[in-house]
Amino acid sequence: MCGIVGYVGCKKCLPILLNGLKNLEYRGYDSAGVASMENYGIEIIKESGRVANLESLLDYNSSFATVGIAHTRWATHGIPCKENAHPHKDNSGTFAVVHNGIVENYKELRQLLEGAGYYFYSQTDTEVIPNLIHYYYSKSEKTKESFLNAIHSACKDFKGSYAILVLCKDFPNMQIVVRKNSPLIIGVR
Repeated sequence: MCGIVGYVGCKKCLPILLNGLKNLEYRGYDSAGVASMENYGIEIIKESGRVANLESLLDYNSSFATVGIAHTRWATHGIPCKENAHPHKDNSGTFAVVHNGIVENYKELRQLLEGAGYYFYSQTDTEVIPNLIHYYYSKSEKTKESFLNAIHSACKDFKGSYAILVLCKDFPNMQIVVRKNSPLIIGVR
């Protein structure tokens, strides 16, 4: 089991995301991480161990990001370590993803992507997700519609159940969320 949380709004996202992770820590405590939309692109900070380990690395004063995603992990694929912690980026750094669930056919998808020149840093099923999204996104013009279509195409390829949150550096004021047979709650305030 894992816990995921995302925020899009007007307030700084890091304190909100960390508070969400603290509330979800019972769903995973082998690692935690955040991805925020900074002026220069997506920044990922992650650490093995409990949420407190991640919190000690965050500098709330240097980030003004108002969009971000976060994850607390209970390992299903790959050992508990920083490299396997979420969020994961695609090779180009265009997408960041957090994921709760299992992509059952990740080995086949990973082989397809490796054949197309993609490489992997982790042992997780999750790292396939942003790379497959990029695979489809790179075949079209960079529009909000192509961002959504790339996620839709990738999700059609996944076998299993999941909830995912996706950031794209080309659209810094939004995130896309998807679920299939896994719980996902969206709140509006």
